[in-house]
Amino acid sequence: MIRITLAIFIGLACLVFGYRNIVTPSSTIDYSTQVKPILNKNCISCHGGVKKQGGFSLLFQEEALGKTKSGKPAIIPGHPESSSFIQRLHTKNAEEKMPYQRPSLSEKEIEILTLWVKEGAQWGGHWAYQKLQEPAVPNYSIWDKLTGFFQAKWAQNEIDYFVINEQNKLGLPHADRAPKSELLRRVFLDLTGMVPTAQDFILFEKDQNSNAFEKQVDKLLTSPHFGEKWGAMWMDLARYADTKGYEKDDGRTIWKYRDYVISSFNQNMPYNQFIKEQLAGDLFQNPTEEQYIATAFHRNTTNNDEGGTEDEEFRTAAILDRVNTTWEVLQGTSFGCVQCHSHPYDPIRHQEYYKFMAFFNNSRDEDVPDDSPNFRHFKKEDQGKLDSLKLFLRQQPLGIKKEWMQTVQFIEPKIHPHWADELVQAALADNKYLAVRNGGTARFKAVPMNGKTNLLIACKNNGPAPTQLIIHLGTKKGPVVARIKLDTTLQEKYAKPKGEWVKGWAYAIFKIPALPGKQDLVWEFINKKTSLDENTATIGFWTMLPEIPSDLAQSNFKDIAWKLIRSQPETTTPIMLENPIEFARKTRVFQRGSWLNPGEEVGRGIPALFGKKQITNRLELSDWIGGADNPLTARVAVNRFWEQLYGIGIVETLEDLGSQGLAPVNQPLLDYLAYQFQFKFKYRPKEFLKFLVMSAAYQQSAKVSDKTREKDPYNRYLTRGSRLRLSPEQLRDQALIWAGLLATKIGGPSVKPEQPDGIWNAPYSGMKWDKSNGEDQWRRSIYTYWRRSSPYPTMVSFDAGTRDVCLSRRIRTNTPMQALNSLNDPVFMEAAQFFARRYASTDKPFIQEGYRAMFGCNITDKKLSILSAYYQKTLAYYKTHREESSKFLRLCSDNEIPKNAPELVAKTLVANALFNIDESINKP
Repeated sequence: MIRITLAIFIGLACLVFGYRNIVTPSSTIDYSTQVKPILNKNCISCHGGVKKQGGFSLLFQEEALGKTKSGKPAIIPGHPESSSFIQRLHTKNAEEKMPYQRPSLSEKEIEILTLWVKEGAQWGGHWAYQKLQEPAVPNYSIWDKLTGFFQAKWAQNEIDYFVINEQNKLGLPHADRAPKSELLRRVFLDLTGMVPTAQDFILFEKDQNSNAFEKQVDKLLTSPHFGEKWGAMWMDLARYADTKGYEKDDGRTIWKYRDYVISSFNQNMPYNQFIKEQLAGDLFQNPTEEQYIATAFHRNTTNNDEGGTEDEEFRTAAILDRVNTTWEVLQGTSFGCVQCHSHPYDPIRHQEYYKFMAFFNNSRDEDVPDDSPNFRHFKKEDQGKLDSLKLFLRQQPLGIKKEWMQTVQFIEPKIHPHWADELVQAALADNKYLAVRNGGTARFKAVPMNGKTNLLIACKNNGPAPTQLIIHLGTKKGPVVARIKLDTTLQEKYAKPKGEWVKGWAYAIFKIPALPGKQDLVWEFINKKTSLDENTATIGFWTMLPEIPSDLAQSNFKDIAWKLIRSQPETTTPIMLENPIEFARKTRVFQRGSWLNPGEEVGRGIPALFGKKQITNRLELSDWIGGADNPLTARVAVNRFWEQLYGIGIVETLEDLGSQGLAPVNQPLLDYLAYQFQFKFKYRPKEFLKFLVMSAAYQQSAKVSDKTREKDPYNRYLTRGSRLRLSPEQLRDQALIWAGLLATKIGGPSVKPEQPDGIWNAPYSGMKWDKSNGEDQWRRSIYTYWRRSSPYPTMVSFDAGTRDVCLSRRIRTNTPMQALNSLNDPVFMEAAQFFARRYASTDKPFIQEGYRAMFGCNITDKKLSILSAYYQKTLAYYKTHREESSKFLRLCSDNEIPKNAPELVAKTLVANALFNIDESINKP
């Protein structure tokens, strides 16, 4: 009876399978997957983008089907026999044959192109630019489960059915579940970047419940270290650094942005909200401090403080970087190509690059030394003044509130020295500050005055006597607007105390008459007490402050506001801030990509490839990027999450999902995950990551047969667990955890752990690496001070990049420098000694106990024998060289030298060896 029933089921399954094949129409040529790769490889270099030989281009449909220089189209849909595009693939004439002076296409390629033209030369979009739709889960119907019962039994969630489907096509197996100790280490590293403690291994081994692994996952997702691990990934994308880059590479205070990123991941902030705040937090209705700080994402651009540079050149370079980073990080598209010409391979036009650039071209930053605009984080005593100011303003109109709060918080919009022209007896000192001599003048052209009467000047009076500043309207001979005394003895209520102007910068506020609209102002400086070659004053910036609301004129509002404006903040964070309308910039197309050759003016917009949606500012742009209509954002994000777990993305080229990027190894799975991330999980990273790690594919053992490895060498089809080398951050943090040294404090300023002397011998900079004290020297690696010109040595050795630009993926290398680093770096050696001090036992018991604490399982006899022999050999040497024992231990730490110093040295060196075995440097 059972056999009869099974036969019926199999028969029905065969009928269904046959029916499916009967009703499925014969497939047509697919442009995106079959035609486009051939064109990109063989044709586009001469017929698309910059070059259009013979007036023929294959980049855009209308160009491909349009007339060529011959007056006829090269492609006639439905008629390959009449299409010169096809005919020239067959000709024997070397001057007419295509590709020109290159190898012929294969018969298969010619067949595909011919059939494509015959079927009507239907144009199709690249898969990544198509609207995101939810694919059906393969082998998930009742009929499919009948014939795939055992495979379905292996599967833990929908991901596994997609994996099995691809494996079956290639005859590939999947692996059994990894041992519990390996699985625990893997998921700890993947979700928190840290390794389990000995106690974690013991508790997990004892838990025999079916949901034991899920409980561990839930615990790790709530750990504050979750945000640190995923924040470390984002630091590469955000090109985060504690310095400005270029030649001087001086310091920058921007660590609060790193704290924002860590906090956002810990709070499980939806990804679309996360990127919205970073792209446009300053444009929210009432931005919070955190939302302003979020915009530092695009203030991580490099800033050139060198003398003799052109601020506008490097301001423009920063804007271009923001455009390219936005597209690479969030859209996985090589948009930078379009700066100079239309994209050679994807349908994005040259003009569209600058339409997108217009969204970022109106920010307040101008490549100035103080990194302004900055969010000023007030000291505790000044925060009360700010709260008082808010109370004063609560009854004022919204526009007045915002203007005053932005003025106090940012002191913007500033007029910087590079605005000045027609300099006489004046110059831009170090190309940064306006320095003038007696009788010197400088013109500030078309300055928005708008009737404001409160002039704030940041200046130094360099001479031995007060300098008189005379402000003329229009020209030096124009009407005098104001006469201002830059006096070193000035003691007015709102000026700095006596003598302070001589020592440093002063913020002085003066009353001047109201002037309408935009005006040309000529500043003249008089100080007859100075010599001919002596500067009389230096100007850092100046600005016009808002007018005091009339109903607050009799209050102490002005006194509070002036004190706040001139107060020294506790710290600052560079942020994005939009220009007010009177400071708005025009955006022009750069001919051949050069900022020195501007062409036509363009407005704001996204490439037509993505529709004709009207977007007017960065806030609306961020809504579109994270919105349901955007086909790229979710695909790019899940591909990045996948790469963090498996070491390689479903699309290997994380930075380019376009037609020149590598094809996805499992496109249905990528689209399924993207759809789930966006619509089921509502862009929440923690729920999505749990979905990934709960799959059977993720929980596989890393053991693999030679046959399977040969068929799937890079584990693209998930035939086993991915065994990968740890990141430099994980390697260092792991050593500190094993040593019991890691400080688990979350957030705060960057720290400077042990680093060899001489690393920071940078020109034109007085920066020094002053080693942090106490627990700060043992904090997680994400908090290590990052200097672009000289990152921390472990980061450099293990492929972390420099962060001058965003880094979508780290390319793993294998070099002798890496072994030299992990075997000899003072941090690793010190950690090894502290690890050795934790165990009273010696030789084999020490090795066994230490190994089990590190990996949650027993060491093999072979490894134990080798390490024991190493211990005995080392011990024998240091017993006969006791002075070297003391020197070695002092080199590693300041701890007291024990009586059994040779034993401690031998244990330390064995521990260092344990830190460098395969199990240590790889994720299981």
